[in-house]
Amino acid sequence: MENPLLLFPQLNISASKDKSYYKIMKPAIKEEAHKSGKSGAKQKRNRLSLLLQKPEFHEGDHPGKPGNSTKAASVSPEAAVKWGESFDKLLSEKAGLDAFTKFLKTEFSEENIEFWIACEDYKKSKTAHELLPKAKTIYETFIQKDAPKEVNLDFQTKEVTSQNIEQPVITTFDAAQNTVYRLMEQDSYPRFLRSDLYLNLVKGRNPSRPTLRRRSRSFTVNDFQGVRPDFTVW
Repeated sequence: MENPLLLFPQLNISASKDKSYYKIMKPAIKEEAHKSGKSGAKQKRNRLSLLLQKPEFHEGDHPGKPGNSTKAASVSPEAAVKWGESFDKLLSEKAGLDAFTKFLKTEFSEENIEFWIACEDYKKSKTAHELLPKAKTIYETFIQKDAPKEVNLDFQTKEVTSQNIEQPVITTFDAAQNTVYRLMEQDSYPRFLRSDLYLNLVKGRNPSRPTLRRRSRSFTVNDFQGVRPDFTVW
């Protein structure tokens, strides 16, 4: 009997086996790709969930930090004008504190006001038992070397504060707080009073809405030569 491959040269058993194998493997490949895609999407969702849990995304919930900046609509121009009387007056009102904090964020120096607020909260502790954990948190966040929000303190003030942290009392951070307060009062506060954010509040404007600005260059008569007015816009 002759070889069937010679009688039917178009018959290719190897190719047939390959096709059958491909048909069997194709669903498995699709299923594996589907699982891989689902796994990747799940990992992205998990990463996003962890990211949203970070403190940066919940600033209003952070202890010792002011809440969301007060909207300009809730601040009268008369109230804003009073903030210019003194730095104490500005910080004594929540709206003023929030506005000043917003300004410091534009200068990337919000750690100063956050430290001051944390110290104010620390001094409100009712028992000695509350002082130690609060003092440790403040020290590790704002004072120790390479702290995540290290404030600018002179060597002597930092050394005294570091020594007192072992047995904290109500006045442990007074020297450091006063130093940061004077820094803000003499440096940041005058710039705040000259800032667009504050001036808009005084004029009763909403700082969240950009004000119209003139073009960066002056127009000349030549700019309008040959241009006909378009009355269709009126």
